[in-house]
Amino acid sequence: MDRLMSGKFTMRLAAVMVYHGFTSRADKVMDMLGPSLWDVWNNNSHTMSIEMVACIAIEAISILEKMHSRGYVHGDVKPENFLLGPPETPDEKKLFLVDLGLATRWRDSSTGQHVEYDQRPDVFRGTVRYASVHAHLGRTGSRRDDLESLAYTLIFLLRGRLPWQGYQGENKGFLVCKKKMATSPETLCCFCPQPFRLFVEYVVNLKFDEEPNYAKYISLFDGIVGPNPDIRPINTDGAQKLIYQVGHKRGRLTMEEEEDEQPKKKVRMGMPATQWISVYNARRPMKQRYHYNVADARLSQHIEKGNEDGLFISSVASCSNLWALIMDAGTGFSAQVYELSPYFLHKEWIMEQWEKNYYISAIAGANNGSSLVVMSKGTQYLQQSYKVSDSFPFKWINKKWREGFYVTAMATAGSRWAIVMSRGAGFSDQVVELDFLYPSEGIHRRWDSGYRITSTAATWDQAAFVLSVPRRKPADETQETLRTSAFPSTHVKEKWAKNLYIASVCYGRTVS
Repeated sequence: MDRLMSGKFTMRLAAVMVYHGFTSRADKVMDMLGPSLWDVWNNNSHTMSIEMVACIAIEAISILEKMHSRGYVHGDVKPENFLLGPPETPDEKKLFLVDLGLATRWRDSSTGQHVEYDQRPDVFRGTVRYASVHAHLGRTGSRRDDLESLAYTLIFLLRGRLPWQGYQGENKGFLVCKKKMATSPETLCCFCPQPFRLFVEYVVNLKFDEEPNYAKYISLFDGIVGPNPDIRPINTDGAQKLIYQVGHKRGRLTMEEEEDEQPKKKVRMGMPATQWISVYNARRPMKQRYHYNVADARLSQHIEKGNEDGLFISSVASCSNLWALIMDAGTGFSAQVYELSPYFLHKEWIMEQWEKNYYISAIAGANNGSSLVVMSKGTQYLQQSYKVSDSFPFKWINKKWREGFYVTAMATAGSRWAIVMSRGAGFSDQVVELDFLYPSEGIHRRWDSGYRITSTAATWDQAAFVLSVPRRKPADETQETLRTSAFPSTHVKEKWAKNLYIASVCYGRTVS
């Protein structure tokens, strides 16, 4: 802290002006400064020159680098939170970042390590228009989120509008996030100079704990600003110091340097697709059977034949109102009943089976609203509860976790979700990965932390994975996933040859 004003603390980090405390304190800081970028844009007939926005990009990246270097992310980057200095002063062209109300640590203060990854889909921090996709999905904030919000801020200032503006109602955040994920950098930046598209593409594909290449991002814009820093519309001195520190003279990167870089796997690129998602677990050799494209009238014969051969249903799914069945000899069940119902789900039948000590062991829903519910004896469950919802019910799941329940089955019918939670499930911890494409990075991070996928379900626009830590660690923890356009019949046989068996299957949103 370098100064104390009227009993209110303010902190200046190079060109970063932030505050601690309530909104009134923010007003004090804002009173000391000039207009926000929103004010400038609004008072200039909702336009800004390319050079002005490029200068903002250069200096804003530098400001965020300074803040990030101190272990914090801002959490609410937007035009309203960037202010110019007081008019008619030497600082009138200097850019300041205000409002630390949503700031969090990306670096643990005691260990110096990056904070742990997590996802809580019921938590949103930021401003809907500019928030990163990861913020919408409730993922732990990191440096990439500030930069993605900055990218949306720049495009807004340049184009005057973002493709996801205009949504209203309680579902606004859901619709905006879905639109952001469906909007490619090319589409978002179709009327912008190439450096803006490249910046968007870089930042939306940063991994959770990846260190951003701030100097490289600044260098993208160096070619579209005037050569004389003294007459630029925004003071970019802070950014130039950053570039010199890392050894780039004025940040110019040659094409040769670009080509020398190793290609990296992109986190959020690819076309949305609707596919089969299958999960395979290592098991001792056992008999497993699958059926797919099964019409309602054919269900009973497949199930009865499997029962005669000592097999019980372990997983069910639906595609185009046809059913997929997985039956195997390793369930541990002693008896099983099922119901094909026009309801999603048929409450009276389920409660009747609960009275007979059957528990839900697998569920699936079809696009026409019907459901297939399988209930078994011989499970380890002690009590069950389920919920049908028009959106993924994470708040309810979180509440049931606190009561000792764990998710043991999931299904979708159209856009509706059904979640089954059980006591005595044999898990010590559980998390959810929810995405509008396919949460590959989140799944791999969870795997690295000892979690394994135990339930999957997907609608046409969202995929959900429940990952759990078993109380009894299996001898072989190998788990693999596949995404295929058709039911993976050929792949299943290849997996069986490696003693990998289908543990869960669903059909819905992924990425190609």
